[in-house]
Amino acid sequence: MLIGNATLPDGRERDVRIEGETIAAVGEDLGDPDVDATGKRLFPGAIDVHVHFRQPGFPHKETWETGSRSAAAGGVTTVVDQPNTDPPTVSGGAFDEKAALAEASLVDYGINGGVTPDWDPDALFDRPLFALGEVFLADSTGDMGIDADRFADAVSRAGAADATVTVHAEDATLFDEAARERDDADAWSAYRTAEAEAAAVKRAVEVGADADADLHVAHTSTPEGIDAASDAGVTCEVTPHHLFLSRDDLPDLGTVGRMNPPLRSEKRRGAVYERVADGTVDVMATDHAPHTRAEKAPGIWDAPSGVPGVETVLPLLLEEARQGHLSYERVRDLLAANPAEVFGLPEKGRIEAGRDADLVLFDPDDAREIRGGDLHSKCGWTPFEGRPGVFPELTVVRGNVAYDARDGEAFGDANGENVRT
Repeated sequence: MLIGNATLPDGRERDVRIEGETIAAVGEDLGDPDVDATGKRLFPGAIDVHVHFRQPGFPHKETWETGSRSAAAGGVTTVVDQPNTDPPTVSGGAFDEKAALAEASLVDYGINGGVTPDWDPDALFDRPLFALGEVFLADSTGDMGIDADRFADAVSRAGAADATVTVHAEDATLFDEAARERDDADAWSAYRTAEAEAAAVKRAVEVGADADADLHVAHTSTPEGIDAASDAGVTCEVTPHHLFLSRDDLPDLGTVGRMNPPLRSEKRRGAVYERVADGTVDVMATDHAPHTRAEKAPGIWDAPSGVPGVETVLPLLLEEARQGHLSYERVRDLLAANPAEVFGLPEKGRIEAGRDADLVLFDPDDAREIRGGDLHSKCGWTPFEGRPGVFPELTVVRGNVAYDARDGEAFGDANGENVRT
């Protein structure tokens, strides 16, 4: 395939030739194009290092097929699945079970291992593991939480195995128990305090330094948490919901707006945006965590935490670039170049000869409203309903067309591969 006259993230207009699964050449006047991209932009495929595709265990929420379709339709060509499935990915057998299900993926993938009191690190590190994550530090909710001693042991073992540890940093000892007396939509944010995040980041950094392990902080939601990671030289990610939504949105979102960490004040949200724009934040990742509408309907203390996001993160950021709030190069770095560098994927993340042909083509002027009913996640809803986004018209994964909306809408075959094999 030859894509001609495409505008790259840095503004250069170039032809891109694909041979097999690889970008063979990037240059000018490479021949007659198969795809005329005049007036359109070509990006490297986005790498979402934090998704929950729910299999095994919860296929009514999402499957590898539906989740990867949603990813491809949103321009995400690589995903990393988290371990809190059923069974959790904490043993070799559980990894193998998930890996077999992941063969249904349209996009490339990594599989994170997890840590529980009965995890099996020897068997787990024998598998083509992407990283340890989402490792919960001092988080009392959910069945993946571990105590501080076990956290230190897990980080030490990961350091010895040269595996990155992705940390869910919230210190449950700093949660506000008085908020449990409330039942309004804001009660969850009041309960899981902003102070709990920065404190846990600082503790995790200390443990990581002692173990000589690589840490990456997941879904930082506060400027204090971001700064604590940055000051220690530790990478971090921000989700689109923490970038675009705040506690001011909770009266409209209701229980749909419950997630971990929770939404923060509008002032903190603005400060997080500043750190995303200025380069302090390394990565954008979605924490794509779909639930059915019925599951999200109960009160704030009974609804499960999490929102979908894998299909809308790139469209939302491209709209920010279209409006001039972010540069196209910054969007590329947050969603492709930086994740590839942080997590050791030298074949991905940039449009250069020799790299994987993971490419996303879009018209930068073609914005449309985001509608849950138009998206491809099995859950069928979005917290970004009605917001504008710039969606891809073509997504290519290692030279294979995974999604094509140029003449109707069509999906490719399940050609996804584990990026660690």
